[in-house]
Amino acid sequence: MSFLPQVKIPATYLRGGTSKGVFFRLDDLPEAARVPGAARDRLLMRVIGSPDPYGKQIDGMGGATSSTSKTVIISHSTRPGHDVDYLFGQVAIDTALVDWSGNCGNLSAAVGPFAIQAGFIDASTLPRDGIATVRIWQANIGKTIVAKVPMRDGQVQESGDFELDGVTFAAAEVELAFLDPGNDDADGDDAGGALFPTGNVVDVLTMPEDLVPGGQLRATLINAGIPAVFVDAKDLGYSGTELQDAINGDPAALKRLEAIRAHAALHMGLIKTLDEAKTRQHTPKLAFVAPPSSYRSSAGKTVEAGDIDVLVRAMSMGKLHHAMMGTAAVAIGTAAAIPGTLVCEAAGGKALPAVRFGHPSGTLRVGAEAVQENGQWRVTQAVMSRSARILMEGTVRVPAEAL
Repeated sequence: MSFLPQVKIPATYLRGGTSKGVFFRLDDLPEAARVPGAARDRLLMRVIGSPDPYGKQIDGMGGATSSTSKTVIISHSTRPGHDVDYLFGQVAIDTALVDWSGNCGNLSAAVGPFAIQAGFIDASTLPRDGIATVRIWQANIGKTIVAKVPMRDGQVQESGDFELDGVTFAAAEVELAFLDPGNDDADGDDAGGALFPTGNVVDVLTMPEDLVPGGQLRATLINAGIPAVFVDAKDLGYSGTELQDAINGDPAALKRLEAIRAHAALHMGLIKTLDEAKTRQHTPKLAFVAPPSSYRSSAGKTVEAGDIDVLVRAMSMGKLHHAMMGTAAVAIGTAAAIPGTLVCEAAGGKALPAVRFGHPSGTLRVGAEAVQENGQWRVTQAVMSRSARILMEGTVRVPAEAL
């Protein structure tokens, strides 16, 4: 049997927030992968090194975690008032799946810098020193993100003194505004598109008693930034101060939490059968919340109860996230700004225009503007800061047989 030489594809490896991903220009992809479908999915899985039954992604660019098994495709935007279109693909680690159902809020911070560095933005419109505004169309969810990117001497400024818990080194701050992050139905499913798909700020979900005592679980089901499910930590037997090993080292707990997530997805209308949750691992996100309590972060830093408004622990692709997904942070900020949600309850019961929450790696602040119109809640924007940095640029190589 003869084998063809590997195919070389221009690519850039970037960190955005607490995630890393391989970025592509749409026009640089092989022709068959420039459109959605099996060819694109095969290519991206092979780039990342999935599916890998060993769970290590040794033969690819992935890092064997949900935060490092990500791909991004950027193109010039044809949508008025936008600079680039940004499409995100979450690659499963041990199964043959690329989940296109949601955005990555962390990598959103890298889109603006990449767009400038890669020449998508007319250089004559950029400040030599100061802040460049990049308007991004998030194609997965059909929403606008406005990135404020620092510039120095005509180049993207990547170094700086902004510190982000979950990232070891300081970098330049990139501010992100997620405009109208709720009230959408962009990914084509039948969730109804409302900020609260059921119309309630709190629902009582019915599920088997082996998942929750009594077979009922209070939950806030929200669609802001990403479909998310918030539950009380105490209802799951947790304190809200857990670190990764406490959850990820317990296979029974992971199986139970995934089953709860599947039931919630069904209740939200995101799936029609529980089995469909296996092919929709990226959304919705499941998170449990608790009132403030002091704890030691995964880096050994003490997070004082008085320095945070609420505790949040979130699941991502079947594992407890090491920090917090950016899109989940949007959902947290939105829920904190609306009275009656479980996030707002855990934060003291008063709606907060900005919330600082504790996660396994430390803390994060996010603000949201919520208004009530004709009895329905609407969020005009959510704002948070991240950082981004190019780690490597050049080409990735993919065996031709995989295309």
